[in-house]
Amino acid sequence: MQSFSVIIVGAGPGGLACATLLAEHGLDVLVLERKPVPGPKVCGGGITWAGLIKRVPEHLIEGVFPRQYIRSNFQQTVIKAPEPIVATIRREVLGKWMCTRAREAGAEIKTSCLVQKITPKTVTTSQGEFGYRYLIGADGSGSMVRKYLGLASEMIGVGIHFQVPGNFAAMEWHLNSSRFQNGYGWIFPCRNMASVGIYDAKPFNNPRQMLCSLKRWAAARKIPVAGLKARAGLINFDYRGWRFKNIMLIGDAAGVASGLTGEGMYPALVSGETAARVIINPDYHCNELQRLIKKQQKHRRIVEFSAKNRLVNIITMETLILALRLGLIPFSMLEMAD
Repeated sequence: MQSFSVIIVGAGPGGLACATLLAEHGLDVLVLERKPVPGPKVCGGGITWAGLIKRVPEHLIEGVFPRQYIRSNFQQTVIKAPEPIVATIRREVLGKWMCTRAREAGAEIKTSCLVQKITPKTVTTSQGEFGYRYLIGADGSGSMVRKYLGLASEMIGVGIHFQVPGNFAAMEWHLNSSRFQNGYGWIFPCRNMASVGIYDAKPFNNPRQMLCSLKRWAAARKIPVAGLKARAGLINFDYRGWRFKNIMLIGDAAGVASGLTGEGMYPALVSGETAARVIINPDYHCNELQRLIKKQQKHRRIVEFSAKNRLVNIITMETLILALRLGLIPFSMLEMAD
């Protein structure tokens, strides 16, 4: 049986960021990915500029947006900034770049490798059994590592989107309670296409109803989705800790995504890098992750409060947009980055 200092389950942004940093510091790292190719996932592709620019090269960015168009039942506003507020990137492009970077650093990555069993010292997979000193769960909302730790996942969001060909100029957020409950619809432009989707959190995230709402909204906006395949994914924001002795959870496996917006790439990158730094230096101060978790908990409380009933939801969302319009709160309040 081959053994590694660190085994990472999942080759998403968090897992690959963690693997790269560990390998750069001379640790032997194995990444186990169940899909044939790392990277693809249902995702709007939006990541805040403040969180993106520190960790991803600019040549991967497909669109930058210094204006955010926000509409609700009763009002609309445009948030402007001298620098981009949100940028877009395709997950498959990001995944390919991060995978190459991890391998070049010395990490071993096994794809089409399904984890079948976890014990305190080993991971059994469809490609054999491997030993570990540290185990990192980077395997998303349905994390097997999280289940091995006995942690429930009750606070779940659902995202559904179409990748629509064409040129879309504006990044739009639509908070319409009659269509999206306490979630929102989005239009996130990339190069020659846009992610057009819907996000919602429990207790309103019935995927079938969400898909119907998304199609009706797209039709009303004259966005052609007929014949396109809708894709859906889960977002776990049920944070219950990330460090459990020699086992750590990052990204959606840890539940550090935003329940309010569904933003998960930046939390995945931060938590992945933090886990690596703690392994490299046990005295490392996790200040950035602690700030992120604090903001994530604020987002979760807003979601829980707005889910009480439809009236509370409308009042919460309209108050939020009014505060943005009047400059009482910055758009960064909705971001996971500082």
